[in-house]
Amino acid sequence: MKYHTKMIVLFLAALAVLLLGIGIGSVYVAPSDILAIIANHLFGTALPESLPSSYPAMVLNMRLPRVILAFLTGAALAISGTVTQSILQNPLASPFGLGISSGAALGAAIVIIFGLTAAGLGTFLLPSVSLGFALLTMFFVILISSRLDRGVSNITIILVGTVFSLFCNAIMNLMATSTPDYAERVQLWLLGSFSMKEWNAVWVLALATILGLIFFLFYARELDVMTFGEDSAQAMGVDLLKIKRILLAAIAILTGAAVAFVGVIGFVDLIAPHIVRRWFGAAHKKILPASALFGGTFLVLCDLAARTLLPAREIPIGAITALLGAPFFLYIFFAGRKNS
Repeated sequence: MKYHTKMIVLFLAALAVLLLGIGIGSVYVAPSDILAIIANHLFGTALPESLPSSYPAMVLNMRLPRVILAFLTGAALAISGTVTQSILQNPLASPFGLGISSGAALGAAIVIIFGLTAAGLGTFLLPSVSLGFALLTMFFVILISSRLDRGVSNITIILVGTVFSLFCNAIMNLMATSTPDYAERVQLWLLGSFSMKEWNAVWVLALATILGLIFFLFYARELDVMTFGEDSAQAMGVDLLKIKRILLAAIAILTGAAVAFVGVIGFVDLIAPHIVRRWFGAAHKKILPASALFGGTFLVLCDLAARTLLPAREIPIGAITALLGAPFFLYIFFAGRKNS
């Protein structure tokens, strides 16, 4: 099957899942009604006479922003995971393991526990602080890795990132334990959720995801070369240290932007790149857009499961992705050992 055919199949699957995610809930909305509501909102076309009056507001203000935000979050995490694995040449590497998500979570916990406010930012304060902490964590990971290893080897980055991840988690647990009134709210944020999200978050993350994808496509050749190893990349004239710093900073921005709005969601950045590479090969001009589509589709399905598996209750999205991701992690680990 040719690349364009595969992308069309993946795009149609993504569209079907988006309609499914919007339609299924406490009240079912048919795909034709969803499309009619969107067309009415965008182009002013007439709504079906049989459509209940409450459906347009429910679709446009509740379900549509939630589903699109889930798709964009999955796309952003999948793109970041693809680039991280290529840079570090490790099938188990992910932004989550580098401490980026933990740093973002620590920033959010500080805002929640200390009740920080800022004039002009409003609801964007928590995402802004969370993104800032994600960037700060990545900065320290690169800085310390450079001091420990002048060549900034992949193993050094992974180890330092793991240490920072554990350190940020320890601080969060200490803060939550010392302020039990806020512990539950922090815990819920750490498990992730797409509920009660507004269109402002959708637009910001959409811009970050699109710009991130374009940026990484610009470095597709370097990523292709780095996949074959550091020695091969240096032999072909790639400035590894410079490229690593640039790409890791960009990963921190994209991952931090995703985590900042919805909380910590793990394993999407691990699962999506592996499945996409098996189907699309290794060329980053192909797998980056495919990873975005697959990651978004996957997370919409996870969110659908999170809000429908238990009656009248919502499972944290991070719990769903962990249930799927943990066995997948073990599969990759043992498959890698078997092939080595």
